[in-house]
Amino acid sequence: MDLKRLWGDLKVYAALPEMRPFWIFAPLVLVIAVIDVVYLSGFWAAVSIGLFVILGVLIFFTNLRLARSNLQIKVERNQMQSIIKTLDNGIIAYDPEFRVLVFNPAAESIFGVQASEVTGKAFTPDKAQETRYRVLAQTIFPSLAPLALTRSRAGEYPQVVDLSFDEPQLDLRVTTTKIIDQAGKLLGFMKIVQDRSRELGLLRSKSEFITVAAHQLRTPLTAVDWAFENSLKDPALPQGAKEAIELGKKASVKLLRTVNDLLDVSKIEEGRFGYQFENVEFIGYVEKILGEVTLIAKEYGVNVYYDKPQEPSIAMYVDPSKLSLVFSNLLDNAIKYNVKGGSVTVKVERMKDKPYLVVSVKDTGVGVPPEQVLNLFKKFFRAENIMKLETEGTGLGLYIAKNIVMRHGGQIWAESVLNRGTTVSFSLPTDPKLIPPKEIVYEEL
Repeated sequence: MDLKRLWGDLKVYAALPEMRPFWIFAPLVLVIAVIDVVYLSGFWAAVSIGLFVILGVLIFFTNLRLARSNLQIKVERNQMQSIIKTLDNGIIAYDPEFRVLVFNPAAESIFGVQASEVTGKAFTPDKAQETRYRVLAQTIFPSLAPLALTRSRAGEYPQVVDLSFDEPQLDLRVTTTKIIDQAGKLLGFMKIVQDRSRELGLLRSKSEFITVAAHQLRTPLTAVDWAFENSLKDPALPQGAKEAIELGKKASVKLLRTVNDLLDVSKIEEGRFGYQFENVEFIGYVEKILGEVTLIAKEYGVNVYYDKPQEPSIAMYVDPSKLSLVFSNLLDNAIKYNVKGGSVTVKVERMKDKPYLVVSVKDTGVGVPPEQVLNLFKKFFRAENIMKLETEGTGLGLYIAKNIVMRHGGQIWAESVLNRGTTVSFSLPTDPKLIPPKEIVYEEL
């Protein structure tokens, strides 16, 4: 069975172009052998024939090895081409001179351009002036796109950028990677183009529904809260009725907060939260916020401390209203999920060797299980031990805080030890140039 397979393989390899030198050399060896037998003595004829046979064997196996290697490369190339052709994402590959090498069927569908029109041709920014190639050129050169949101660090690969187009209505996520050889030489680039128009359309529809529903709820809830407030002002109100109305008011306040959180999330995800940046003296700003929560902390039996930096003042360019939501959410969690007699310490310090401030909110509370810490900033997430302590809550506070911090050009993270406490920290750039120039759409798909 193995011999039959070997014979079959040899017949396949024998027909390959790489074996031509051997088939040219083989008849030559036969002719030389005949001449040697006729004109040379027996010994020298044998030596001559032997040398040519050895040379023929070397040529055969060398060509056979080359044929097998080239055949394997062709098979792998065909497999790769088949995979690229069947991918749902568009694939565009081009050399350092922006000459298009690969343009798969998905790319044809996304851009409305046939592969035969662009393959082998160099693309330049001027192509963006031609209606037919405008979107394709703006994808190859993202800086030309009407809206480009970079989601990776400059100069680092793979590069990820979200592109939005109005005509046609198109939302793309483009991932660019380098194509390099074994020696590290740059051969070109490959772009993986994901058409997210339908996904983002569904996301917008969901956000619009939540926005409409929340607005419809907020109007009657405000009226209910106002009615409770007025009822409590009645001096003739019986004690039992007063207690019932106070419970109703607390419930309406919680529900209003949930509705407002849902509205905030919808605005954030649609990129229209509406930031107003201004210069703020940051040390005094934080001190004022902590002064407002001290009374609430005392009700829970929690002490609040402020670890100030040595500098008398630090000027920051922030949206004080939106940033106060971050402090409100972090402090609310640190106080509410603390222990009686516990503490909350807010620390402000400069990041070493980087133009950022780091604000940390450290509590001595119940903490979070280690396997759940990474999920704290996800939408609607609440840790298991927290839900046992308090069933109410939306899991939106930290998600909103994360997006506000990111809009300021910072990062947010958490460290926690179960039953020992949690520290939530976030960074803010001290250089306004590091703040994103426009509001970014943050979504979880």
